[in-house]
Amino acid sequence: MSIGSDLMDQKLYELENKILDALEGKFVNLKSDQKKYELVKSVAKSIKGDVSEDEIGEIFKDINDLSPIDKLVSDQFVEDIMVNNTRSIFYYHSQQGEKMLDKKFEDIEGLNSFVKKLRAYATNSAAKGNIFDVHMPSGSRANIVSSPLGYDITIRNFKGKALSIIDLINLGVIDYSIAARLWVYVDGFKARPANILFGGMPAAGKTTMLNAMFSFFRPEQRIVTIEETYELDTTTQENCVRLETNEELTMQELVKNTLRMRPDMIIIGEVRGAEARDMVTAMNIGKNSMSTIHASSTRDIVNRLENEPMNVPTEIIPAIDVLFVLSQVYMKGKPYRKVVQISEVSGMETKILLSDLYKYDYKTHQAAQILPSVTYRDALSKAIGVNPGDILAEEVTRAAILENMNKYGIRDMKQISQVVRDYYYSPEETLKKLGMNDVHPAIIV
Repeated sequence: MSIGSDLMDQKLYELENKILDALEGKFVNLKSDQKKYELVKSVAKSIKGDVSEDEIGEIFKDINDLSPIDKLVSDQFVEDIMVNNTRSIFYYHSQQGEKMLDKKFEDIEGLNSFVKKLRAYATNSAAKGNIFDVHMPSGSRANIVSSPLGYDITIRNFKGKALSIIDLINLGVIDYSIAARLWVYVDGFKARPANILFGGMPAAGKTTMLNAMFSFFRPEQRIVTIEETYELDTTTQENCVRLETNEELTMQELVKNTLRMRPDMIIIGEVRGAEARDMVTAMNIGKNSMSTIHASSTRDIVNRLENEPMNVPTEIIPAIDVLFVLSQVYMKGKPYRKVVQISEVSGMETKILLSDLYKYDYKTHQAAQILPSVTYRDALSKAIGVNPGDILAEEVTRAAILENMNKYGIRDMKQISQVVRDYYYSPEETLKKLGMNDVHPAIIV
């Protein structure tokens, strides 16, 4: 805390706390620092009419000071920050794993003041104000829980630049063949995009993978996203509606409402309750959907769907086409994220039938070659009237396109999205631009 070292500073500190009490939730829709400053100035004047410009400036500067975690919030390799009230601060570094910060909040007063700063960005609250979700200025998401010992804060750090499908290839999460299969799944040649669930345990990279799918959407597709707190980067999609739950609007209600919004694709940040049944029902009536789910295997995904609290009827689960599972894998003590299993839902007998297309070998750390799609490929070939072999050939072409994009430094989401869109509308010309003169698309729609 920069304010509070002498008598005058103590008065400013008290004024700042009164200002912060009045600012709760008021910064949410203010994008510029100038607008935030004007609001702080207005509130300060209403509380203390003779407050000077210098004092307002000092207060505003302190409101934006997120010490002792300010450097962690701006570190692109820090994924999560965990403030255990005044006891300790831990963080998860993507290359080093979990670490403890050598600083902490020295007293409850400092922690309370810090929480008030975050609560200026609070988007919703529950439990009579004891739980808050906050979108921080950086875009990071903070969950704040009040307890008798103080506040416990968990921050999911925002990456200024979302990881693209090429980034995930370069990081070893997937290879070109899996990425090309995902491209076909998401696109479906306009006729039949796949319904996909990305499973995994916490921090496995599910949302990152879901986010990367936005580069594969066609520009005319209407996308509706539903999240508890905004995490997905939808900037590549113009016809996109972003919905967020709150105390009045539950995930289940929003999922039901999307059917009235003419979506081509419904994307749910995570399913964990009754909304799963509505999502799979939407799939059954032709509304394509994607989501993430906590699970350790593709069979575990099915088991979770069938049982409490989701209770999805077993007979409608085959509406889901494909299940991906991601996991953190440790090699030589360092964490790496990997797609470890891919299965297609191939029907139902006494139980849901799964066809495994890919499994990661944890012992050898070797990735097996992805097997050809069968169930989805056959359904897709009927939908567009081509031979199944043509779909496989198109996968090979799209894998080569991704490889050439990487070769030419086309790696961020917007660049990839543009090339993908160019390929949809002018495939031959796009291939030539990528130096692939001898390659031809197997399927043109």
